[in-house]
Amino acid sequence: MTTTSRAAEYVLIVHEVEDYAKWKAIFDDAATIRREAGEIEYRLLALDTDANRVVHFSCWSSLSAAHAVFESPELVEIRRAAGVHAPEFLYLKEIEAGVL
Repeated sequence: MTTTSRAAEYVLIVHEVEDYAKWKAIFDDAATIRREAGEIEYRLLALDTDANRVVHFSCWSSLSAAHAVFESPELVEIRRAAGVHAPEFLYLKEIEAGVL
């Protein structure tokens, strides 16, 4: 097993969306906002039993930047327009990563 330790910071958001295709188009349109705020990379995942339950997992330059953008009135309105219901945000600091 190989392990690494670095100061990566992540955000995991669980979204319940009304319509994935509609949400994805708006998510893509907001890429510049997220990139300029410090999002480095992301992954989108869906529950295997519900395609409209989407997980957005992303790496950020800083958690304070992520908090600021996700809590901004602009992003709150974007989520509303995208049909997002009660998103859950987890702000995470990596303590270790490994390859088995």
